[in-house]
Amino acid sequence: MDLTRFEGLDVGRDVFSTGRLNDFMALGPEAWALTRRQLMDGVDVQPSRVRRPRQSVRLVLPWAVGDYADFYASREHVEAMGRALRPGEDPLPPAWLHLPIGYHGRAGTVIVSGEPVYRPHGIRPGPDGLRYGPTARLDVEVELGFVVGVPVRRGRTLSADQAEDHLFGMVLLNDWSARDIQSFEYRPLGPFLGKSFATSVSAWVVTMEDLRAFRAPGPVQEPEPASYLKVSEPRNVAVRLRLTVNGTAVSEVSSAGLYWSPAQMLAHLTANGAGVRVGDLFGSGTISGPGPGSLMERWGGERWLEDGDVVDIEGWCGDSYAGAVSAEVCA
Repeated sequence: MDLTRFEGLDVGRDVFSTGRLNDFMALGPEAWALTRRQLMDGVDVQPSRVRRPRQSVRLVLPWAVGDYADFYASREHVEAMGRALRPGEDPLPPAWLHLPIGYHGRAGTVIVSGEPVYRPHGIRPGPDGLRYGPTARLDVEVELGFVVGVPVRRGRTLSADQAEDHLFGMVLLNDWSARDIQSFEYRPLGPFLGKSFATSVSAWVVTMEDLRAFRAPGPVQEPEPASYLKVSEPRNVAVRLRLTVNGTAVSEVSSAGLYWSPAQMLAHLTANGAGVRVGDLFGSGTISGPGPGSLMERWGGERWLEDGDVVDIEGWCGDSYAGAVSAEVCA
């Protein structure tokens, strides 16, 4: 199967031998579609000697991550966290219904499924005042991540409908959180050390084309979003996600009800003219509904992750397996 023979496209063989998807993603949607078609037509006729059981393959981070941003797109999660962290206040931040709220993370701490997560240290409140030490409230966040395939130069902006053509694919994502460190530091500038220590992603990028059959309409947006955030329906992707800790199911959630869609989030990333690059990653934020997407929501602070715990997030689109992201907590 020769993936370099694309009619009308100049594709060098090195695009498929770099060990990373970035050069291939930079070729754009036409090359993505042709490659997908050729793979689907040819994979079943390949001789058995070139096939390998999935369990025998060492998985690596499939692309070089440029920038990383994480959003806050699930209304159920935002309201649950708002009630827990700011009792007596409106659980929705003032801007939340008007734009996708997010924060910039550290691309250098995005790791592939299977790599350990080391318990972070930071300044946190305690019974005897503030102290520096390992977090006592290590949490997980069940999310989807989206990978940019077509860049947007600095100074240019996208509408949400235009942003659809710039998305290459989706991964499962766990945005690990140290809740005690986070709760002390996050006002007024948001998360910092409480989240920047690790973000785990699945080792397989599912293309947006593969997800087309699993699109779902999002909830009604009221007030009406700004013009650049208006997007055609169905705007969401319906992925069912299961969270387990040490093999015990904790919850199941669905991305179908996200208030802000992947295209709306990407459009907002460019709204100030910042641009995006091939390989940039952004997360949906914790997906809650109908179940909780974090341990803080599930157990209300009565239980947190301990050293040696193994966290797994698995995803399905209908009956099709969408991947998994797994990690063990280490001291």
